[in-house]
Amino acid sequence: MNWLQSTLASVRLYSLNQNHQSTVIPLSVNYFPHRKCNYSCEFCFHTTKNLSILPIDEAKRGLRLLADAGMVKLNCSGGEPFLKPEFIGEIFRFCKEDLRLESCSVVNNGSKVTEKWLDTYGRYLDVMAISCDSFDPEVNVLLGRAENGSGNHIGRVFQVAEWCRQRNIKVKINSVITKHNWQEDMNSSIEQLSPVRWKVFQVLLLDSENTGKDTGSLRDARSLVITDEQFQAFLAMHKGQSSLVPESNVSMKDSYLNLDEGMCFLNCQKGGKTAGRSLLKVGVEQALQDAGFDNQAFLDRGGVFEWSRDREDQTGTDCLDW
Repeated sequence: MNWLQSTLASVRLYSLNQNHQSTVIPLSVNYFPHRKCNYSCEFCFHTTKNLSILPIDEAKRGLRLLADAGMVKLNCSGGEPFLKPEFIGEIFRFCKEDLRLESCSVVNNGSKVTEKWLDTYGRYLDVMAISCDSFDPEVNVLLGRAENGSGNHIGRVFQVAEWCRQRNIKVKINSVITKHNWQEDMNSSIEQLSPVRWKVFQVLLLDSENTGKDTGSLRDARSLVITDEQFQAFLAMHKGQSSLVPESNVSMKDSYLNLDEGMCFLNCQKGGKTAGRSLLKVGVEQALQDAGFDNQAFLDRGGVFEWSRDREDQTGTDCLDW
């Protein structure tokens, strides 16, 4: 399916949901294969509660069910996906070679990406999304976007971005805006990185995830919250960046199909994250009934975009024909 066909599919999806509000097609799915991470970002709203991960064959079975139900794009996030590099690599290979998905992407912190992995699995990846919340090393350490207090995160972001460009993989940057960085001018660094998309999120609170120990959370982001006006000020400072894609708390609400490590959709309608029934047990249609997903919000925030890489091999060899 090419870009035009994907766009038409989204229009058909919208029309379908207008006429049958209970029908949802999982066009784009965010899969969290595990929750372990080597960073300790205070604003994280998918914190470590267990370290379970499905057997690869079970994960593939679930992804095939999703593809049969209409999924054309899979994004892996975490946790840090690259703590299980072979697992996600084989997932991407399966999604491209067997399921023929339009797009595979991964959100990661850049610290564990290697050229060896990219040489082995990079041909199955459309978009590499790297999280970078600040271009000030001290701010990254303050936010927890660091490993063992190291301030080398920014260097890794630029290194991984360059590796991806060399392999024709699209680069995306994700930034969470908090009280520590809402006044930071990131224009120069973003221009140097030149991502195809720069996703800018307003820090989000979710009960039982990042609202403090008194609510059963492992993280506490309450002191990092910014006002809508502060978020808008950050956006105004960077309005010249053509790659900028802002997501306020309002636009994020219920606009993602999030799938946890047990292949249960996560419902955030009540301000937390409630896992539904596993699609491995009840099938996709019934599992989607638990998701609390708002398809119109998904379309309104630009959930459908040009998400496939240019498949023309720059070396002229070993080109995959999608």
